[in-house]
Amino acid sequence: MDTDFLLSLLAIIGIDIILGGDNAIVVALACRNLPKEIRNRAIILGICLALFMRMSLTVVAVNLLEIPFLLAIGGALLVYIAYSLLSDQAEDHKVEGGTNLWSAIKAIILADLVMGFDNVIAVAGAAHGNHTLVLIGLLISVPIIIWGSTLILKAFDRFPIIIYLGAGILAFTASRMITHEEMLSPLFIQHPIFTMGFQLFVIVAVLLAGAYRIRSN
Repeated sequence: MDTDFLLSLLAIIGIDIILGGDNAIVVALACRNLPKEIRNRAIILGICLALFMRMSLTVVAVNLLEIPFLLAIGGALLVYIAYSLLSDQAEDHKVEGGTNLWSAIKAIILADLVMGFDNVIAVAGAAHGNHTLVLIGLLISVPIIIWGSTLILKAFDRFPIIIYLGAGILAFTASRMITHEEMLSPLFIQHPIFTMGFQLFVIVAVLLAGAYRIRSN
């Protein structure tokens, strides 16, 4: 494993931890009306099917990001997602709860497709075309969503700085997506100091803009 692989893997793990909490809320809401004896079955089946669909979408996104300038565009989109993580912390989750096993599973899959878009873009960008990293990242997200969500959400409430850490990870991933854009390589590869300065600027700008938005609300 080289340094770039390890950095990408750590970024994906951080992304899954930060963005996994919302998906866990979706699962809980979708299954809230189910009898207790089938609730766990719905959670496991729903998450597995949702993650299979997300894996397919992420692999497609990884391949699409190889199209000229799409990697940079995806990076710019991820900058906005990182900013939104800070500015939209009070998002209201409206998920229809299922009354039977398959309706709950359908609710989990549909909600995950809508809410998992940021995770797909972030993981695809952090993977830089490496499908193994995509698989590892999605496998890591399973226990996070199933078992770690409550702890993560409580940690967010108790230690708000974790939200800033997550936004910083997303901003770092976004800056790397932009600097790894092949069409922009002459600008960044030949100027490593400028590249580091650009990445630092993106991270600081996102954190400052998000902090300002929070204080102004």
